[in-house]
Amino acid sequence: MAINAFGIDLGTYNIKIYNGFKETISSHKNIIAIQNRHNIFAYGDEAFTMYEKAPSNIVVSFPLTNGVIADIHNMQVLLKNFILDEMDGNLRNADFFISVPTDITDVEKRAFYDLVKDSNVRAKKIYVVEKAIADAIGLDVDVMNSSGVLVVNIGYETTEISIISLGGIVLSKLIKLGGKKFDDSIRNIIRKEYNLLIGMKTAERVKIALPELKATNSDAVVYGRDIVTGLPVERNIPTNLVEKCMSEHFENIIDNVKVILERTPPELAADIYKKGIFLTGGSASIGNLHELIARSTGLRVNFSSNGEGSVAYGLSQVMNNEKLGHVAYSMYEA
Repeated sequence: MAINAFGIDLGTYNIKIYNGFKETISSHKNIIAIQNRHNIFAYGDEAFTMYEKAPSNIVVSFPLTNGVIADIHNMQVLLKNFILDEMDGNLRNADFFISVPTDITDVEKRAFYDLVKDSNVRAKKIYVVEKAIADAIGLDVDVMNSSGVLVVNIGYETTEISIISLGGIVLSKLIKLGGKKFDDSIRNIIRKEYNLLIGMKTAERVKIALPELKATNSDAVVYGRDIVTGLPVERNIPTNLVEKCMSEHFENIIDNVKVILERTPPELAADIYKKGIFLTGGSASIGNLHELIARSTGLRVNFSSNGEGSVAYGLSQVMNNEKLGHVAYSMYEA
């Protein structure tokens, strides 16, 4: 049933929007291109095509850093344009449900609220939903009973590890480690081993293509600039080198999962042992990370192939299901 509301999952790399008017979920690159410091040149997917390619008078940037809003003005501009696109240029009064990480400060949470309030998107009421809870709901997990659930969301710049019970967060930890660190490690190892400079987009393509490359026993083909000659070149990179360079970050994530498990109350730990770990997020499918987590913790890993969209889907369920309505709360009076 269509409702006058939007659900916003504000990620560093992608923003996912549930449009209650059309009952659709869309994903856009959370990036903006500004020309001559003031003029909007492009935004979203169009701006992303310019990333690492724009001349000096066009600044292409991500307004979010490490899961929190770093550039409130550009983020407001982006949000308004995305909502205008969703409504075909005709804004209408609507409620907004926005997901926020648990392990951030009250000031940082307030910034999410102010973002919607001050973006001129005709927001009637603004509700906040803990991201981990929306994530679990989006994975079709019953979060309202007393049974403990462990959700690990691996995003672009952060990983959020949360224990959920009775519709609330028991424990949560946000670490500044995600897909961007994986990309950086690929760039660094290729520079070290092959004297080759590659861009972030190239590193990301290698990372995403890793399962297919392993299945076909193929090398990754990359293009970049040779440090010695200064000329553009092509190189074949073995997949085992790519996996090896990311292993340190994988181990870091696993260590933090173990820290949360060590702090978990025994009864909830028993529930997690029975249900396993719910692994989600846009960077969760990289390499053999889910296998490593299962092997290191001895727990089953429930891996979602649609992990990137689970928070937005969870928000849609909160908005449409009265039984889940109380997990959304208003931080301040409008």
